[in-house]
Amino acid sequence: MRLPPTPTELSAAAANAFDRVTRGGVADLRLMPRAVVDEGPQRTVYRYHPTAKVRDDLPPVLLIPPLAAPALCFDLRRGCSIIEHELSIGRRVYMLDYGSIAFSDRDLGLEHWFEEVIPEAIKTVAHDSLAPEIDAWGWCLGGIMTMLAVADRPELPVRSIALVASPFDFTQVPLIAPLRPLANAGGGAGAMAIFKILGGAPAPLVKRAYQLAGFDKYVTKPVAIIQNLDDREFLAQIEAVDRFMDSMLAYPGRTFGQLYHRFFRTNDLASGFLDVNGRRINLSDVRQPVLSIAGSGDGIAPAGSVHHIGDLLPSAASVTIDTAPGGHLGVLTGRSARTTTWAKVDKFFEDPLAGAKAKQAPKGRSKKKAARKAA
Repeated sequence: MRLPPTPTELSAAAANAFDRVTRGGVADLRLMPRAVVDEGPQRTVYRYHPTAKVRDDLPPVLLIPPLAAPALCFDLRRGCSIIEHELSIGRRVYMLDYGSIAFSDRDLGLEHWFEEVIPEAIKTVAHDSLAPEIDAWGWCLGGIMTMLAVADRPELPVRSIALVASPFDFTQVPLIAPLRPLANAGGGAGAMAIFKILGGAPAPLVKRAYQLAGFDKYVTKPVAIIQNLDDREFLAQIEAVDRFMDSMLAYPGRTFGQLYHRFFRTNDLASGFLDVNGRRINLSDVRQPVLSIAGSGDGIAPAGSVHHIGDLLPSAASVTIDTAPGGHLGVLTGRSARTTTWAKVDKFFEDPLAGAKAKQAPKGRSKKKAARKAA
C-alpha cells in the first residue's frame, strides 16, 4: 500500500488532473518535423530534419514498422521518441509508413511487402542520402519482413539489421498457441472464409488482439492512473500509448491469410524459410550483421520466439542476441528504453561486427579457451 501522498505529490496530481481535463492531456504528441522523399503503393518514406550535427561516419537508419501497427511506434511522444533520440545523436533518420489499408487492398500478399515496398524504401533512402549502405531497424513483423526482403534481394544496400520483438518461432507465442488446434481444424478453411468476407483482419480486431496480450494492464489501467496521478511522465506515456492503440490499421486479406497459414499454422519461419508463390526465401542467405532484442515481459513475442533467429542465420557476419525490459511495445519505446533497448541498438550500429570480433580467439590462446570464456 502506498504511503499517504505528500503536499508536493498532491499539488502535482492536481495540476496533472487539471491538464488532463481542461487541456486534453499532459503528453507532447507533436510529430518530429519531416519531409516526404518517396511515395508509392502502401509506401511513404519520410526524411527527418536534423536536430544535431550530422554524423557522416554512420549510414542513415531506416525505421520499419510492422503491418497493421501505426508508424507512431517510432515517434510515440516527445521525450520518448526513437526518432527524436536518433536525431539527437546525429543519425540521419528515415521512416517507412504503409498508410491505411482499404478493402480494395485485400488481394495484396506478403510478397508485396518484402519484394516491393521495403526494397523500394531501402533504395530510396540510399539514393536520397547518397549513402552506399543503410542500417535497417524493424519492430515485430517489420523486422521479419526486413529479413525476408534482404534474404530475397542480397544486392540491397543494407549494412546491418536491428530487430526488436520480432518472433521467428510461433509455437512459443502465447497468443497463438491456444488457437492452433482451431486453426488446424479443416486446414483453417473456416477462419479464412471469415477473413475473406471481411477483406482481411479489420483494425478493431487488431487493436483487441494487442489489448488481449496485455489484458492485465488494460484492465488495471484506470487504477494505475489514479495511483500515479502525480507522475506526469507516467500519464504522458499512457496517453501516447492510447493514441497508438487508437491508430491501429487493418491487415489485407491475402496477407493475413499467408500469415495465418505460413506463420501460425505451419510455423515455416522456425525452419528458416518461407514458401511463397512457388519459390522459397531462405534466411540462411542473409549475410549482414544482425541484432535481435526481446522484451523480458513481452506477452506477444516472448524471448524464446525472438531469440530463435540466432539458429537461422549461418551466413550472417555476426548475430547478437539480447534482452531488454518491457512488453511488446514497451521494449521498443517504453520509458526506460532510452537506456536499454536504444542504447543496445546504438552500440550495435556503431560497430555491427563487434559480435563477430568477440567470437574470435585472441592471439596465443586456443579457440576452445576463448569459446569457454565467451560462454
